[in-house]
Amino acid sequence: MGLLLFVLFGLVVGFLARAVLPGRQSMGLIMTAVLGMVGSLIGGFVGSMIAGDEITRVHSAGLIGSVIGALIVLAVATMGRRRASI
Repeated sequence: MGLLLFVLFGLVVGFLARAVLPGRQSMGLIMTAVLGMVGSLIGGFVGSMIAGDEITRVHSAGLIGSVIGALIVLAVATMGRRRASI
């Protein structure tokens, strides 16, 4: 059950990151979920470190960090995709 919730949360975070970042990102649902999960791991870890809480605990710093982490991962992926096409 925990893995399913993590994938669903990653999908929601990925959708939020794609909605906030301007431009067109051509990726499907699976890549959006992967983007959200990777961003959630990175941002949630950093958010937990800043808040001084446990990594496994759900709190607002981890949630905000997850969205910011997904934005950073999406920006890096978009820049890498643009460089590869040049």
